[in-house]
Amino acid sequence: MKTNTNAAIIASLVSEASRAAILTVLLDGRYHPASELAYMAGIKPQTASFHLAKMVDANVVAVSQHGRHRYYGIQNQEVAQVMESFLSIAPPIKIKSLKQAKEDKAIRYARTCYDHLAGNLGVAITTSFLHKGLIDEKKEIFTITEDGKEFFTSFQIDLEKLKKKRRSFSHKCLDWSERRPHLAGALGNALLERFIELHWIQQLPKTRAIKITAEGEKGFKEIFAVDMSHSS
Repeated sequence: MKTNTNAAIIASLVSEASRAAILTVLLDGRYHPASELAYMAGIKPQTASFHLAKMVDANVVAVSQHGRHRYYGIQNQEVAQVMESFLSIAPPIKIKSLKQAKEDKAIRYARTCYDHLAGNLGVAITTSFLHKGLIDEKKEIFTITEDGKEFFTSFQIDLEKLKKKRRSFSHKCLDWSERRPHLAGALGNALLERFIELHWIQQLPKTRAIKITAEGEKGFKEIFAVDMSHSS
């Protein structure tokens, strides 16, 4: 049987430090111009453009054209899941300043992982679902129980609509900071969007970190028994 050597192409892309930095930034699930990615990765704009072109060619990064401007984002959830898995086994970064320490703490507390919640918040909510019997844990996925179907419907999440999407429904994503899985897939994305709609969380510019609002602290505690009152 002939093996697929194209895996080496993907591995080589991620193994380069600047490209890994760009992909880590793009785990916020948003599209960014090359200049912004260059600044956040600590490299020159022309260097960022060179790396982005390689990742677009390999279908790791997608590009969206708006007039004369180009914006880049992660191609799909599979790429995001691979990056999150790499981060879970990578050595921790060395903290060299108070600012860096605060940013690291915020990222670990609550963040986006492509298009769903991660960090302490994401894992805590997933654990709450398990304890309440709303989902069951399988080898690579979570499945919704009958009680779960009733809960998610009451939480205004259309499960049938989500199941029709051409993507994973509720797979397990290994959280790099918590070392435990959080809920991903279409259901994980729907929850993120619902929390934003309820004004429980706010996405912050130029970071994957999530701000938990006063309404969010109350909602997470009352509905999920998750205490996020120390998010600040």
